[in-house]
Amino acid sequence: MAEAMAEALKTNSTLTSLRFPGNNVSGERGKAVAESLKINSTLTSLDIGYNNLSDEGAKAVAEALKINSTLTSLAIQYNHLSDERAKAVAEALKINSTLTSLDIGYNNLSDEGAKAVAEALKINSTLESINIQENNISGDGAIAVAEGLRINSTLTSIHIGSNVLSHDGAKAMAEALRINSKLRNFDIRTNQILDEGAQAMAEALKRNSTLTSLSVRANRISDEGAKAMAEALRINSTLTSLDMESNRISDEGSKAMAEALKINSTLTSIDIAYNEISDEGAKAMAEALQINSTLTSLDIRYNNICVEGAKALAKTLKINSTLTSLHITYNEISDEGAKAMAEALTINSTLTSLSFRGYDISHSGVKAIAEALKINSTLTSLDIEYNKLSAEGTKAVAEALKINSTLASLSVRGNDMSDEGAKVLAEALKINRTLTSLDITYNQISDEGAKAMAEALRINSALTSIHIGTNLISHEGAKAIAEALKINSTLTSLDIGYNNLSDEGAKAIAEALKINSTLASINIEANRISVDGAIAVAEGLRINSTLTSLHIGSNEISDEGAKAMAEALKINRTLANLNMQANSTSDEGVKAVAEALKMNATLTSMTIS
Repeated sequence: MAEAMAEALKTNSTLTSLRFPGNNVSGERGKAVAESLKINSTLTSLDIGYNNLSDEGAKAVAEALKINSTLTSLAIQYNHLSDERAKAVAEALKINSTLTSLDIGYNNLSDEGAKAVAEALKINSTLESINIQENNISGDGAIAVAEGLRINSTLTSIHIGSNVLSHDGAKAMAEALRINSKLRNFDIRTNQILDEGAQAMAEALKRNSTLTSLSVRANRISDEGAKAMAEALRINSTLTSLDMESNRISDEGSKAMAEALKINSTLTSIDIAYNEISDEGAKAMAEALQINSTLTSLDIRYNNICVEGAKALAKTLKINSTLTSLHITYNEISDEGAKAMAEALTINSTLTSLSFRGYDISHSGVKAIAEALKINSTLTSLDIEYNKLSAEGTKAVAEALKINSTLASLSVRGNDMSDEGAKVLAEALKINRTLTSLDITYNQISDEGAKAMAEALRINSALTSIHIGTNLISHEGAKAIAEALKINSTLTSLDIGYNNLSDEGAKAIAEALKINSTLASINIEANRISVDGAIAVAEGLRINSTLTSLHIGSNEISDEGAKAMAEALKINRTLANLNMQANSTSDEGVKAVAEALKMNATLTSMTIS
């Protein structure tokens, strides 16, 4: 499998991106891929993650990096890379002059491997982004990487999260941030840096003048660490994004952050989700937002905010004129809180994105939101996923869609709306002229609901994307949607994955592809499509001239189906992204696809396993 793909890369002159995860590219197979990199002159992005590169395979890839002059992005995550393998890659980085992004996360690097990478950073002058998250790097390794950052002058992004740096490693990194003047994005999440580490990072922020994004999420930071960060925000004038999600911050820490927001004039996004903030902390944030004039995004999901906190935030929305995105998902605001937010929406004229996901809001709260949508003229994205809309709440939303003229994206996934809800939404789509994206995934919609949506697609001329996956749709519903696709001229993306289509449904979709001239992306993964369905889709690809992305993974496609797809790839001139992973394809089928790549001139990204 890997050998065939490697041979194709030696000849192919158009493929720029190749994803080859989970294919046991080890030993000789790894060497074969590496050899192709020495010859290929077009591939710029290679992902061989989730394999089992041996020492020899990793060394071969490293040797190829010393010669290759086109690859800019390499991902070798999840490969059990040891320190020895990391050292080989690090040595290559001292010579390579084109690679700008390297992902060696989720491996087995310890401090020795980190030290080798750190030494390379002192010499390399092209790498801009490195991901070494989820390894076994402790304080000593962090100290070495910090030394590399003091010298390196090109790296702008480093992800060293999910290691075991502790507060000592965080302190070393913080010291480097006082000197480094290139780094823009720093992610040190999940490293047990505690309050002591957070305090060190906060001190660095008072001096650093280049960092724009910092993540210290999931580090067991309490109110003391939050207070230190708040003090830094009063002084720092470059940070625009701060992620403190999943810590132990309570109302006291939230109040300190809120006070800082009254002074800070550069932060545009703050994430304090998954903490221990209750109504008091939410009220403090709400008060700050009445003064702050730069924050555009606040994420306060998964806290302990109840009705009073929601009401305070709603009151602020009537005054605040800069916040455009608010996430208060999975709190306990109930229908009463939802109604307060709805009232705010009738006045607020800046909020463009609002998420009410997972509140257990019933049709009563949803009706209030729906009424607000009839008046509000700025909200473009609304997420009310995983609530209790039922058919009644869905009807209220549908009625609002007949009047609202600004909402562009609506997600009501996971609301048990059933066919009845799908039908009323479909009726609204026949009238609405602004909604471009609709997500009704996971709603117990069967063929009847799918047929109603299909009827709407024959009339609607605004919708460009619809997600109707993870429902109960069989070939009958798929046939109705396919017939609509022969008429519809605006839909560009269709997700009907994780249903029960079978070959008959796939054949109907394939016939539509021969006629439709606007659809650019289709997802039919995780259905029951086997050889006959794959052959039909392949026939559609021979004729279709607009589809650029096809996801047909996680089906039951054998080698015969893969061969049909391969033949289509020799003819098709538009498909750029193909995902065929997790089928019943053996080396024989993969070889056929690899042979097709020698002739195909448009495919830029492929995933197959």
